[in-house]
Amino acid sequence: MVVISNPFAVADEIKIIHSLFDEGLSLFHIRKPDFSELEMAQFIHQIKLEFRDQIVLHHHHKLAADFGINRFHFSETERNNNTDFPVRFQKPCRSNSTSTHSIEDFNSIEHYFDYAFLSPVFKSISKENYLPKMNLFEALKSRKNHKTKIIALGGITSENIQKTLENGFDDFALLGTVWNNENPVKQFKLCQTIALSY
Repeated sequence: MVVISNPFAVADEIKIIHSLFDEGLSLFHIRKPDFSELEMAQFIHQIKLEFRDQIVLHHHHKLAADFGINRFHFSETERNNNTDFPVRFQKPCRSNSTSTHSIEDFNSIEHYFDYAFLSPVFKSISKENYLPKMNLFEALKSRKNHKTKIIALGGITSENIQKTLENGFDDFALLGTVWNNENPVKQFKLCQTIALSY
């Protein structure tokens, strides 16, 4: 199970992140698109050393070496506009992920991506008017790429996790259902319990 950071500042954010890790969070994606390199460095610096290996960096990848981070995420735009991924991935790297928005796009991903988000599966909680353009459960029937794990993103809640996993997704990512909740850690634990019982 993956949790993606809120793109905007959250009260007690670092404390919540530490609590999520303490409760068994596997991977935490830091997606702060408006952060400068300095702001990103300051943010990462607050996260305990013991959790750095579970951080996935979306932006300012060159900071990774300074913080012992070896997991990277690339947006769809970055993936489509760069031809040097094989060169980049020769560097010490534990895993790479990317974003997709159609099963055709997912099927075309190169083998050096370990997993990819496919979104939105449901109406987004964090993005206004961000709706599925197709039934992704139906679309998954034409999945041809089985080397890359497919991670459901967009509108994932405790109410639809089981349905999501039953319909072919390998795992899921949480954003709005955690950060838009008044008790993010409790909500995470609920989703975690459902996933573990599947």
